[in-house]
Amino acid sequence: MSDTPHLSDRPVLVVDFGAQYAQLIARRVREANVFSEVVPSTMAADEMLAKEPAAIILSGGPSSVYEEGAPSLDPAVLDAGVPVFGMCYGFQAMVQALGGTVERTGLGEYGSTPAQVSDTSSTLFNGQPSEQSVWMSHGDAVTEAPDGMRVTASTSGAPVAAFEDDERRLYGVQWHPEVMHSTFGQRVLENFLLRGAGLDGDWTAHNVVEALVEQVRETVGDKRVLCALSGGVDSSVAAALVQRAVGDQLTCVFVDHGLLRSGEAEQVEKDFVDATGVDLVVVDAREQFLSALAGVSDPETKRKIIGREFIRVFEQAARDVVGSAEREGHPVEFLVQGTLYPDVVESGGGTGTANIKSHHNVGGLPDDLQFKLVEPLRLLFKDEVRQVGLELGVPEEIVWRQPFPGPGLGIRIVGEVTAERLDILRAADQIARRELSAAGLDREIWQCPVVLLADVRSVGVQGDGRTYGHPVVLRPVSSEDAMTADWTRVPYDVLAKISTRITNEVPEVNRVVLDVTSKPPGTIEWE
Repeated sequence: MSDTPHLSDRPVLVVDFGAQYAQLIARRVREANVFSEVVPSTMAADEMLAKEPAAIILSGGPSSVYEEGAPSLDPAVLDAGVPVFGMCYGFQAMVQALGGTVERTGLGEYGSTPAQVSDTSSTLFNGQPSEQSVWMSHGDAVTEAPDGMRVTASTSGAPVAAFEDDERRLYGVQWHPEVMHSTFGQRVLENFLLRGAGLDGDWTAHNVVEALVEQVRETVGDKRVLCALSGGVDSSVAAALVQRAVGDQLTCVFVDHGLLRSGEAEQVEKDFVDATGVDLVVVDAREQFLSALAGVSDPETKRKIIGREFIRVFEQAARDVVGSAEREGHPVEFLVQGTLYPDVVESGGGTGTANIKSHHNVGGLPDDLQFKLVEPLRLLFKDEVRQVGLELGVPEEIVWRQPFPGPGLGIRIVGEVTAERLDILRAADQIARRELSAAGLDREIWQCPVVLLADVRSVGVQGDGRTYGHPVVLRPVSSEDAMTADWTRVPYDVLAKISTRITNEVPEVNRVVLDVTSKPPGTIEWE
């Protein structure tokens, strides 16, 4: 047994008091090269401490600490000798638990606020200016610090805006250091982690890969593993990681449904295999999907058809792989899934082992196809998955691929899906992607769906003649997690070049329009 530590060993626990930023705090901790894990504030203190946390961070929250039913902090957390850092509500919960005073002063602060730091050599504020802009969101304020706490910052509405106790390793700030609007927020957080808690900051892609590979080997042993490879970032990195761990015990199944963008199927079949050496079974199901989608325009019906056909194709491919493995005396026991940490947090956690039928990615397989799940990425955020992919040698074109819906181009054609319409959309989409890449924008934009309005025709003039072609829609959006999004302000000259190239090079298209709707109210995809 290797002595490589598991990723979950001695995490920094982010205690979620109902904050909208709990996951963001966890991400910021990891940006400091320290592993973090989100836990609910309802978790008992002994359960938290049983995880042997390297440090504990108390998040913000919408409540007032003195209102009935507000989440509270067990003083045992503060007495355990574990470094603790409170933010906003978590700061006030610390004060209450330690015997300080929190009051409704009528001087609430919201948004950007100047803070005065009284000791720029302190643990939290070392090397920072005495005045800095911080992001506040509080109606209550700490008016008296607990015994033993040294006040190190204040604002006009918060006389005790930060405090420190190096002996007990307890720290707190009234503001939100995790948001970009707090100009030195990340420095404050890193000072707590590295100086206050004394952590090493060794959460790197290389170490993460080593730890995950060891965990997969321990889990799988000498058993066979199956992976449904979509060609997206998550499934590709998960497959590459399992391949690194168990080699030819893994078989990947790639269902080519004909709804991918230009060149993507080839990237999976050649580039990914060349880079990872994975054993890949390719199922050409393009005709099957097109036949099933013939005459269908309703978006929800299209989604259901694509999902149903995928299950049918994957089911048969899985049976073939399973049957072959059983004949060789090596039955398939595990299925790889590209589950990420936000999925785990939002679903309330999970054991990581379940019947495939209950899983959202490829649900609905028959009862006699039962596997234990291997979810090697379940503790990682998307940006970390990309770094792990690069460390594993996954081609950059796949690692940096923008999010792409499971039903593929089938839901980026408004109207019936046909082979001709898919060709039109692929050509327009390829031009948009290449120009965004040439402008250096492809990694700045969360994604840029190109939508073909197949059931709409518009009048145009091309080659001194009247045309009656299709419009396409460009939908560039910026987002961190796809829960909300805003349309990306792509430079006009880039938009002009995309439009000119599409209308010149794709004869069926004579109009390019830009979608400038945020989410909400609009969704990122049109269907």
